[in-house]
Amino acid sequence: MWRLFLMLFLVTPPALGAGEPPGVFVSVVPLKTFVERIGAEAVTVTAMVGPGHNPHTYDPTPRQIGALAAAQLYIRVGVPFEDTWMARIRAVNPAMEVMDARTGLDLGADHHAPAESESHGDHHHDPEGHDPHVWTDPLLVKRMAAHIRDTLGRIDPANAEVFTANYHDFAAELETLDADIRALFAASGNRRFMVYHPAWSHFAARYGLTQMAIEQEGKEPGARTLGALIERAREHGVRVIFVQPQMDRRLPKRLAEEIDGRVVVMDPLAADYVANMRRAARLIAGNGTP
Repeated sequence: MWRLFLMLFLVTPPALGAGEPPGVFVSVVPLKTFVERIGAEAVTVTAMVGPGHNPHTYDPTPRQIGALAAAQLYIRVGVPFEDTWMARIRAVNPAMEVMDARTGLDLGADHHAPAESESHGDHHHDPEGHDPHVWTDPLLVKRMAAHIRDTLGRIDPANAEVFTANYHDFAAELETLDADIRALFAASGNRRFMVYHPAWSHFAARYGLTQMAIEQEGKEPGARTLGALIERAREHGVRVIFVQPQMDRRLPKRLAEEIDGRVVVMDPLAADYVANMRRAARLIAGNGTP
C-alpha cells in the first residue's frame, strides 16, 4: 500500500498555485503554533499528529502523504513516529527541506540546574535526549523559533522582514512567560509533581523541579515500586498527577486516591502553548490548585 501511495504522488505531485504561501509540515501541534506565530499568513502550516493522536504510534494518512508532495518545508522534533516515517516522508518529496527543531539547542548546556526526575525503580528520565518534548522549556522554544525564522526567511526571502518582526514579538512573550514561571516557583515551596508519562523533563530541568514518573519506557510499575512511589508522593505532599489526554487514566486515578490527590489532564501537545505552560506551572506551584 505504501509503495502505491509513493508511486502515485511522485508521478503526479500536486502543484502550488501562483502566489500561494509556502507549505510547511510539522510533526506536532506545538510546532505548528510556533511556525504560525512567526510566519503568520505568509505560510500554510499543517501538523502531522493532530489533536488527540499519539506521536508514539501515529501513522500519517494518505491525504497527508499527498499534501507532503507539494510542501516546501518539514520540521521534525524527534517524536517517536518520526523514527519509522522520516525516510518515507523524505522520499515523497526529495526537494522538500527538512529542518530539525533540536539543531543547535545543546540541551545539556541549556539546563543550568538539571532537576532529578524520578520514576519507578529510581531510574532517571534524562532530559538530555530521551524526552522529545523539548518545547516544554520556553527558553528552548525561543531558540527553536529563531531557527524557524531563519529557515522561513531562506525559503521565502520576500517575507524575511515579516518573519523577523514576528519572531521578536514571540520571543518577548516567551521571555515574559519564563520570568513569570520563575517568579511563581520562587514564591512556592512545591518542587515535585507526578506524571503518568514522563513528558515534562525539560520543563522540570529548566525550573529546578522533580518529575515523579509512573510510567517508564512505556511500562507501568509493579506493586512494590508502585507502593514506593505512593510513599514518596505522600512524603513530599504531592497532590497532582498529570496525565495526557492520549493516555490511559485508570492507574493515575487509583494513585490519586492513595495520595488524596487528583488527576489533571495536562497535554504537552496543546496548541495554546503559552497558556498551557502557565497552567502547568500554576498547578505544580499550587500543589494541584489551578
